[in-house]
Amino acid sequence: MTEQELQLGRSVGAAATPETAVLDRVPNPHPDTLYVARFTAPEFTSLCPVTGQPDFAHLVIDYVPKDWLVESKSLKLYLHAFRNHGAFHEGCTIDIAKRLVDLLDPHWLRIGGYWYPRGGIPIDVFWQSGPVPANIWLPDQGVAPYRGRG
Repeated sequence: MTEQELQLGRSVGAAATPETAVLDRVPNPHPDTLYVARFTAPEFTSLCPVTGQPDFAHLVIDYVPKDWLVESKSLKLYLHAFRNHGAFHEGCTIDIAKRLVDLLDPHWLRIGGYWYPRGGIPIDVFWQSGPVPANIWLPDQGVAPYRGRG
C-alpha cells in the first residue's frame, strides 16, 4: 500500500494480527514546528499468552512528529488487532511504541500502558525514545495510579 492508498475513507476489515495490520502515515503539515500529538486508547484489549484471558489497558501515546503523522484510523485498526493477540503487558506496550517509531521516525515518542489488574496486581509499562525535546509542553498523561476501592 502506498502513501496515497490510505485506509482512511475506505472500507477496511480488521487485521488478524498486529504484525499484519497496516499503519498509515500522512505528511506533517507543520514539520518546522515542535508540538506534541496525543492518542488515548482507554479500552485497549489483548490476551494473556498463557491463559487466553482478556487483558485491558488504558494506553496514552505522546509524540513529537518530524515529517510524518500516524493516520488515526489506521492506528485504531492496528490497536484493534491486539484483541486476539496473546502477549504480556510489557510486550504489547513496547511493540506498539517500536512500530510507531519505525513508521514515523519522530523527534520523540513515549507510551504509557496502564494495565488493569489481573491476579490482584496492576502492571504499568512506560517507555520513551529519548529525552523530551527542549521547549515542549508535555502534559501529564492524566491516568491515575490504580487504587482499587480505596
